[in-house]
Amino acid sequence: MQFLLAFVVAAPLLGAAAALLPAPPGLRGSSPDQAVLRHGVTVTGAVLAAAIVLTLGFDHDRPSRMQATTDVSWIAALDVRLHLGIDGISLPLLVLTALLTFLCAVYSYYHPPAGPSPKAFVALVLVLESGTLATFAVLDLILFFLAFEMVLIPMYFLIARWGGAGRQAAAWKFILYTLLGSVVMLLGLLLIGLRAGTFDMVALATDNGRSLSTSVQVVAVLAIGIGLAVKAPMWPFHSWLPDAHTAAPTVGSVLLAGVLLKMGTYGFVRVLLPVAPDGMHIFAPYLAAFAVVGIIYGSLACLALARPGAKGDLKRLIAYSSVGHMGFVLLGIATLTPTGVNGALFANIAHGLITGLLFFLVGALKDRTGTTDLDSLAQDTGAALYGKAPRLGGLFAFGAVASLGLPGLAGFWGEMLAMFGAFDPADGLNRPAYLTFMALAGFGTLLTAAYLLIVVRRVCMGAPAPAPAATAPAATAPADTTSAATAPDTPAPDTSAAGSGPAATRTPLTLPDVRGYEYAAWSPLVVLTVIAGLWPALLLGLTDPAVQKLLSGGKS
Repeated sequence: MQFLLAFVVAAPLLGAAAALLPAPPGLRGSSPDQAVLRHGVTVTGAVLAAAIVLTLGFDHDRPSRMQATTDVSWIAALDVRLHLGIDGISLPLLVLTALLTFLCAVYSYYHPPAGPSPKAFVALVLVLESGTLATFAVLDLILFFLAFEMVLIPMYFLIARWGGAGRQAAAWKFILYTLLGSVVMLLGLLLIGLRAGTFDMVALATDNGRSLSTSVQVVAVLAIGIGLAVKAPMWPFHSWLPDAHTAAPTVGSVLLAGVLLKMGTYGFVRVLLPVAPDGMHIFAPYLAAFAVVGIIYGSLACLALARPGAKGDLKRLIAYSSVGHMGFVLLGIATLTPTGVNGALFANIAHGLITGLLFFLVGALKDRTGTTDLDSLAQDTGAALYGKAPRLGGLFAFGAVASLGLPGLAGFWGEMLAMFGAFDPADGLNRPAYLTFMALAGFGTLLTAAYLLIVVRRVCMGAPAPAPAATAPAATAPADTTSAATAPDTPAPDTSAAGSGPAATRTPLTLPDVRGYEYAAWSPLVVLTVIAGLWPALLLGLTDPAVQKLLSGGKS
């Protein structure tokens, strides 16, 4: 178990170095590009297999105990140790990261991103995976910070070199926001470690803030919380996210939404809740208020983008939806109750699965039509995706209803438990204020359903067919030059049925439907979304004992 966890964390980093070397003669395939993309699939597949074996070997009867631990001295002068371990909180995030990175590698093998050499692309994705996995596995504050920062440079280059329009500005905005937040976070981590006399996260959690004064805890929560809030992303530190998602390549958007955002909320649970409980108790109502504002703000922004004629970008809309969904995660954490924190951890996993699927689907739409503009995607009368590519349309509708929290799918449980936690927050918190937060969050779910159903109506069903004229034969409508049908990669309109019948009777445009490699990359996300929705105890059984121990100061 110790070897497996160390392998999971270190293997992607070693694979990144190997990706930059020439491929051995027997593994080159038809081209060097194909060889390095195959290398990415192999390395991420091995990491996923090791994560699955680690899960099977995990002691599910004692998920609150740190398992597969490694603890060796690294910098003796500062008492910094190479301390790794997993429990019921970190294990699901570890597996989610390994799964999404493998699916991205499979997708990229069959559909390489447009841009520079795939060698650098594969190496950057593997470094990104290693940093994310390390964030969820390390148990030392200094190592946590290093792993937290390790993902920034790879994501910057993925956006700046392989992104779309506006990629340079979006990449700079991403790196500046996150680096500034990280500088403040480092000061808070150093304050805790130096005042407590240790950087060991297990020892600090067991101490439960007893060696830190209330004033130190308040300063630490403020400093660390700002850095975590930027990554979460919490309103009003979210403004880098829509630009980054809009410009990022498909794989970059999937990893950014699926795993990088979880690093911020994981830090709140792993570091701040157990290490500075008094400081968190003081700041919890403010965190809940910002979370609820994010829920409402994200939903209203999505409604504005979904409006016909707004020229809303579908990738940007899903990015704003992440602000709202992560607001539920932060609300659950801010309740300081087992129910709310379990809901936050469940919503983390659900968001990774569902939003990862949605960004895959939007990337496929852009590849087929040349656009993610909602007005263009919905412009052809009557058919849209259901008529052009019915399986793709069905998967998009599934992702949308899962994202809006339909009971029976993964998105439902996390948001419901977060609101349950707000209904009865921890002792000492203002219950009327939290009831108000719960009501506003509930209103946010209605807004979420509204904009997602509008998007499904427009993208999957298209614009309503115009009524045929009563006094004259129907004429063929002139081609709309702004339609997605005029994009370079889109098949030409089928005019064979455009004689005298109304527009609604024409044969709809056809697009390539879901391909085999797309089924391979997307099916696991669909299956896990259904399983988590129908059997939530599979995940809650892991997280609840660990959360109970965390909130009780290390006592099982």
